[in-house]
Amino acid sequence: MTFPDIMIILARGAGYTILVTIASVSAGLAAGLFLSVLGTLRWKAVSFFLGAYTYVFRSIPVLVLLFLVFFGLPGLGIRISPFVSIVLTLGLISGAYLAEIFRGAMAGVGQDEILAAEASGMNRMQVFLYIIFPQMFRMSIPGMINEFTTVLKYTPFAYTVGIPEIMKEAMSLAVMTLRGLEIYLALGIIYFIIYRLFVMLFMTLEKKYRIPGLAPE
Repeated sequence: MTFPDIMIILARGAGYTILVTIASVSAGLAAGLFLSVLGTLRWKAVSFFLGAYTYVFRSIPVLVLLFLVFFGLPGLGIRISPFVSIVLTLGLISGAYLAEIFRGAMAGVGQDEILAAEASGMNRMQVFLYIIFPQMFRMSIPGMINEFTTVLKYTPFAYTVGIPEIMKEAMSLAVMTLRGLEIYLALGIIYFIIYRLFVMLFMTLEKKYRIPGLAPE
């Protein structure tokens, strides 16, 4: 078995890795955006909930939370598939980080722009959709890229709940062939390729939505 053969075999599990990454990032974006919007309400109960959420999910290890979801919830009569378990776990943790990223980006939106929009007759929803959200999205892209990188690095934990992603394929192949050095080197190369492809996508978005004057074109 040649090195290219190993790359081809491992690439079979890359589809699951990409799928888990996209689903987890999407869940994290949805959770982070929802939490950041809640934070604009400035209610004490909501602020306490957001503070507790971000503190808990930014401090608990990924593998511990994954096992709590996949192995712990069935004890309460709640059974979740392996795919949903990893996506829920990474989505909850990623959402906690992205909520802080979005919150900081929203704080950077000029209050004079918001006041001008309100004075022109826009309601709160219109102000958010047309004034706050576009600028928040632009300013959040660098942080979103960093968070995507983190999620991608956590996807190998999917093998612990039985998802046949690239790490599981590599471990199985290493056991059968005893060629761990070549196999895990190939694994690292494939992860790097996936990472570069997604970063190129994010950088394309960053260039498209970049705020004029803040960075060179």
